[in-house]
Amino acid sequence: MNSGGGGDGSGFEDDEQRWCATAEGGDGGVRRLKTMNSGGGGDGSGFEDDEQRWCATAEGGDGGVRRLKTMNSGGRGDGSGFEDDEQRWCATVEGGDGGVRRLKTMNSGGEAASVAAAFVCGGRMSRWIRATDMKDRYLVALRDGVVEESNGGGVVEAAVVVVSGEHQEIYSDDLIEENSDVFISPNGTKLWVPKVDETLKPVVGSSYTGLVQAYNFYKSYAHACGFNVRIGQHKKCRIRGCVVLKYFRCNRSGKPQSKKKFDSSTSCRQSTYKRNDCQAHVLLRFCPTKGVVSVIKFSEGHNHSLVEGFNTDLSKISRKLSFSTQKFIHNMSLNSVGPVKAHRYMVSMMGGHHNVNGTPMDFKNFSKNTRMFIGDRDSQLVLNRLNERARMLPDFYLDYLVVEGKLRCLFWADEISKINYEAFGDVLAFDATYQTNKYNMVFVPFTGVDNHRRCVTFGAGLLFNETTESYTWLLKNFLKAHKKEPMLVLTDQDNSMRAAVLAVFTEAKHKLCMWHIMKKLPSKIKGDLLQNTDVRAQLHRLVWSNYMKTSTFERKWGELIQTFGLGGNDWLAEMYGIRERWIPAYFRDVPMSCLLKTTSVCESSNAAFKVSSTSAHTLVQFMLCFETRLESQRYKQRAADFKTSSISYHGDMEMPIQRHAFDVYTQTIFGEVEKEINEARYYCYISNTEVDGSEHVYSVCQRSTSTAVVYTFQVHGYICNLLLKNVNFDVVDHKTSCSCRCFERIGYLCRHIFYVFQVNHVHEIPSLYISKRWTRNVLPREVYAVEKRYGVDNSPISVLRKELMELMFGFVDDLRSDEVGMGVLAERLRGLRREVLGDGVGCLVLGNSEAEVVEELVGQSMNVDVEVGNPIGVRTKGCGRKRRITGPGEKASKKPPKAPRQCKTCMLYVTDHDSRNCKMKMKEGDEFEDVDSGSD
Repeated sequence: MNSGGGGDGSGFEDDEQRWCATAEGGDGGVRRLKTMNSGGGGDGSGFEDDEQRWCATAEGGDGGVRRLKTMNSGGRGDGSGFEDDEQRWCATVEGGDGGVRRLKTMNSGGEAASVAAAFVCGGRMSRWIRATDMKDRYLVALRDGVVEESNGGGVVEAAVVVVSGEHQEIYSDDLIEENSDVFISPNGTKLWVPKVDETLKPVVGSSYTGLVQAYNFYKSYAHACGFNVRIGQHKKCRIRGCVVLKYFRCNRSGKPQSKKKFDSSTSCRQSTYKRNDCQAHVLLRFCPTKGVVSVIKFSEGHNHSLVEGFNTDLSKISRKLSFSTQKFIHNMSLNSVGPVKAHRYMVSMMGGHHNVNGTPMDFKNFSKNTRMFIGDRDSQLVLNRLNERARMLPDFYLDYLVVEGKLRCLFWADEISKINYEAFGDVLAFDATYQTNKYNMVFVPFTGVDNHRRCVTFGAGLLFNETTESYTWLLKNFLKAHKKEPMLVLTDQDNSMRAAVLAVFTEAKHKLCMWHIMKKLPSKIKGDLLQNTDVRAQLHRLVWSNYMKTSTFERKWGELIQTFGLGGNDWLAEMYGIRERWIPAYFRDVPMSCLLKTTSVCESSNAAFKVSSTSAHTLVQFMLCFETRLESQRYKQRAADFKTSSISYHGDMEMPIQRHAFDVYTQTIFGEVEKEINEARYYCYISNTEVDGSEHVYSVCQRSTSTAVVYTFQVHGYICNLLLKNVNFDVVDHKTSCSCRCFERIGYLCRHIFYVFQVNHVHEIPSLYISKRWTRNVLPREVYAVEKRYGVDNSPISVLRKELMELMFGFVDDLRSDEVGMGVLAERLRGLRREVLGDGVGCLVLGNSEAEVVEELVGQSMNVDVEVGNPIGVRTKGCGRKRRITGPGEKASKKPPKAPRQCKTCMLYVTDHDSRNCKMKMKEGDEFEDVDSGSD
């Protein structure tokens, strides 16, 4: 034990390898403490100083000191203490009768009153101050309560490293933590010093190529230690204006928050404020001439505990969402998956919470912040996005209406929508849907049926209200975009829609949705009559019939009303008065009139769009959701096309016309045509034939499986009480027609005509009777090209990113059971990361600000001039007047006014904003503004 003098500091161990080292010399410590096996008895029982005073007694013998027993100061046998040459206390002990019970205090020979150490727990070194002598040399270093190094000034791997002479710290083995050593200063302050690999620690004098590299290195050190980094203050050169000094601090640095005074009527809000004036930091100096950043000061002691290893995923540095996580949250929101579910899905995919960046609250905050960043620029960003598409895409149509600086109406249709309308636009249906955006704007998609009997969208619009003027504006733009009217338009009973359709589509036939009308039947007819008679069944058979003529319908309607005594029913009378708007008999001459009888296709399309959209979405988010669902719709169309082209024919080879139908139609339509061909082959026969030159008139009957001849037949699922059908057939040019009008109604031939073809040995369907809308190649192949798809980012950086992800997933899949191979791959990837990213490896590299991330995700810059404001005051039909009567219980349960909170930017107590969206917040800052600059 060296007292700071000139001793050699040598020592030896006893049998139990405990330090019993002694040294000679001393000018401020224990005087000439000699070896403890000499000076007294040969058994090592004690020794004397130069003046033959007992300085210590020991137990043991044969040259092996077992235990320090007493310490005498100048002959005082009680062993209470001793002094150095300058009469400064070096140690005090408790006990007497020659037996030291506890070494109480020890002075390093410096300041007269400084307490150096205390031994507790019966002789085991439990707490020790790492003090220095007047030459700033270490007197002793401990590890786990045992003296490890006592060579003055040459401490190697000591339990604690202290800047010489700067401050004193105390080591305590009863305060040992997993990732830090804890010390207690003389005034009782605890300090936590991280235990990490020396290669991760910043070293005074080390240099970096820039502030970012230095920040990354310190952040990697902080991540390993268990604390977070805050960008501290800096000092600029007055001449050059550049930063010359920069602090990186512990994120808990800074003065604690002053407590807000509350009166008796205001409750104190719980706070998660974490600043406690921690002094751990690193100070950097920038040398402009050399272009390097050097560490000139490093303080590693914290005044707070560090994050344990098993809680690393809950620390702020680990909770910072990576770009891939933010993109995952954004993509999930486009499919109506909220942030909490998105977090649950990611935990499942990553194999546990510890492998996921961020908590559910972090996911929710990012989702909320995305909407906040969009803010008042919502309408302008949507218009900018659509205008950019109109400039980039050759045939993109866009129009919008602005009233008093606010967005009122919007319509858009892309090139693929126009191609689909050109092929399938003979029948059009549209309906309004609600709760797709936060402004309550009415979403109106225009829908049809493609060659696979799937929904196809021809365009879409957003309306401020549902007036005739709004629908007229919308339909005019639809007609302007597609340049031709449909043959049939299907809507519900909305009067505004009907007026707009009649005003804009002068050649189209308008039809009302039959389902919306017939669903009211139970509420319009008395319950007893409806339940105890077959009025419902007869009424349904009457109105849904596809084959009935108008005269037959009117006659049977009158008979039904008279039979059940419904002459006084006002609703039935009203529906009969508008029968030409919804009864199929009045649309017999309209091509494809039975393709759509209800707006169910609209309901299906609207439901698909509402799967992604919610009433909390901004217009930007709604547009992204719309593109996602539209791409999903087109994917299903492409998949159905692929399925049709990849299936081989396995039908009856004796029916050439069936093989021809397979080659012509899509798989879905071929299934329906095949059914008609088989019905003609097995269940139809000719009862009569009339010949007029080349034209033959056949009377075709249908046989049932249960009886020889029945008086009903079924076409496309609807029953008609007719005995037979007349088929006109020209044996020369194969022109034909049937009184069931199946081809006119649905677009393909009926079983009656197919039987006549069979009799006349017609092996192919005449081209005149092949409706192009049901054929395989009705759409050009380029509509399925990748560059034509919605929501696909084809930028070079995006393509490279996807390729890298595919490579990584491929490696992991191929090596999933090869531990050695995966280890080699991981090591090479770490080396490649160091090669590409430099020295900032092992930490989260400086990323973009949250605003820049939102810009990349939504595809629009946030720095725009707002010329079009967001719509306000939207009132849709059925929303009511908000005059609902509230009871006393509901009134009493209303939440009290929101308590004001302090904004850390303007330092005001407000309720309408915080530091994230404060108007005083700087939009642009230095290169470190985007990383943990002030939040906890």
